[in-house]
Amino acid sequence: MPLTPPRVLFKLINRVERMAAYAQGKGYGAATVEQETRLLQQLLQTQAALAVDIGGNVGTYTAELRKRNPSLEIHTFEPSASNIEKLTARFQNDGLIKLVPLALSDAAGPATLYSNELGSGLGSLTKRRLEHFDIPFDTKETINTVRFEDYWSTTLQERQLDMVKIDIEGHELAALKGFGSALDVCRVLQFEFGGCNIDTRTYFQDFWYFFKEHNFDIYRITPFGAQSVRRYTESDEYFTTTNYIAANRRRPS
Repeated sequence: MPLTPPRVLFKLINRVERMAAYAQGKGYGAATVEQETRLLQQLLQTQAALAVDIGGNVGTYTAELRKRNPSLEIHTFEPSASNIEKLTARFQNDGLIKLVPLALSDAAGPATLYSNELGSGLGSLTKRRLEHFDIPFDTKETINTVRFEDYWSTTLQERQLDMVKIDIEGHELAALKGFGSALDVCRVLQFEFGGCNIDTRTYFQDFWYFFKEHNFDIYRITPFGAQSVRRYTESDEYFTTTNYIAANRRRPS
């Protein structure tokens, strides 16, 4: 046997590995909005009245929620000024969509939004290191952050949250920590995990214990449906875009 196995063998093994991971939902998270919203509503089980889209970007997710729920009230958070303009133009005739030009975190105040260009879907509160993808990350925008619990208690008057989606490029855990008591009345919540979490040094283990302590079950979104993640393993630390749903065991109705 040769000292170094043929490269073609490693290519084959890597391909099989990626296919197996993809079938489990690991790395399945890109461009799957239709599947995400379908499974979110399936786990909800009842009609939704109020939804929150955190990290609205240009409105793809909000639009899919609207398509599935004609009478759904949606609050969409998006801090980028250029994207707020696009969202305003897109949903200006929809009185049930409330656009909120803020970012969510565990503390309120001014912050910097970093990206490769204004309005980018890669925009993050962390200056990511993406030279290995030849992506510069030197565009800055001054924004403001808010704790969701504060918004929920004032603007939303502590109403039940039927569906929540969080996709804010590595800062999902910080936003969740700012939910406070609002998490208790959240029925189903979708969040993204992936390469951004390398830059923010947050791990799936952090999400696992956070939701376990708050009485939520976690499901991974796969091409075949929602797969229950019953226990944490190190193999869950898969840093290619993957989406999860956390379902409140109490499911307030």
